[in-house]
Amino acid sequence: MADAPTPAPPQPESRNPRVARPEDGGESTVTVVVAFLANALVAGAKTVAATITGSASMLAEAVHSWADTGNEVFLLVADKRSRRPADAEHPLGFGREAYVWSMFAAIGLFAVGAGVSITHGIQELVHPEPADDFVVAYAVLALAFVLEGVSFLRARRQARDEARAADRDTLHHVLVTSDPTLRAVYAEDAAALVGLVVAFGGVLAHQLTGSPVPDAIGSIVVGIVLAVVSVVLIDRNRRFLVGEAALPATRAAVLQGIRDLPEVERVTYLRLEYVGPRALYLVASVDLRGDETETTVARRLDDLERRVTSVPLIAGAVFTVSAPEEPSIS
Repeated sequence: MADAPTPAPPQPESRNPRVARPEDGGESTVTVVVAFLANALVAGAKTVAATITGSASMLAEAVHSWADTGNEVFLLVADKRSRRPADAEHPLGFGREAYVWSMFAAIGLFAVGAGVSITHGIQELVHPEPADDFVVAYAVLALAFVLEGVSFLRARRQARDEARAADRDTLHHVLVTSDPTLRAVYAEDAAALVGLVVAFGGVLAHQLTGSPVPDAIGSIVVGIVLAVVSVVLIDRNRRFLVGEAALPATRAAVLQGIRDLPEVERVTYLRLEYVGPRALYLVASVDLRGDETETTVARRLDDLERRVTSVPLIAGAVFTVSAPEEPSIS
């Protein structure tokens, strides 16, 4: 009796059952929503205060908060679109969309927040105008500090928890994390708090001296702070879009995990690249234990890919067989 035909291995499209799950990044979504609500309330209050007082610093702060509010919309879109599940045309999912929309948010912060604040400050220096009703400005700045502080503490708590899990400093984690929404909210809220302190100083100096010059300088300083933050955010998103490799600690952990697989003798090549928030694409060359036929080796490699992509961090994986003369990597 003829042998039963050997079942064909599943097609590549089915190799990646997990690229995005609805709960992935859920904490970042809450962080962005909190920031959006806080910025919307603050922006409205600052606009009223800027209209009443005529303060250049207050106007800069109002523009800053409206820019932040619009940016949170981009970040919500980034979070939603990046977590769509993989399909046949996008086997690695849509994770990089997070960096595209976050890039739009950073550019908006630069063009609107920084550009308008600096331009208005310069105009105020050239054509100074007096301000009054300073009590209104102080009240709004105090309210804004509380609301922005709540949003910042939310982002800081998430960043701190993730940093502790990764054994990193919180600020370092914010800079290197693959989650652009967390980085954007943390950076924008930190910049907002700095801007509020600067605006308070500008308004107070205006009231004490009677000169609008300190107020105008405060507007320019707020714009410079926003420009620096937006440039950092743009650069980080650019790096992830063109292909950001995993950090050495992450690479070492994945390498050790592959080495620990019972069928793997050694690893001669490993490439880990982020394809979205908390999602890595893995390419590796391995030397398998034993000396088996090509068909058996192919199926063993296929099994390795399936097992590795079952780990939430790995969005996709490709394994090849090492040549005998290839040295092992450390």
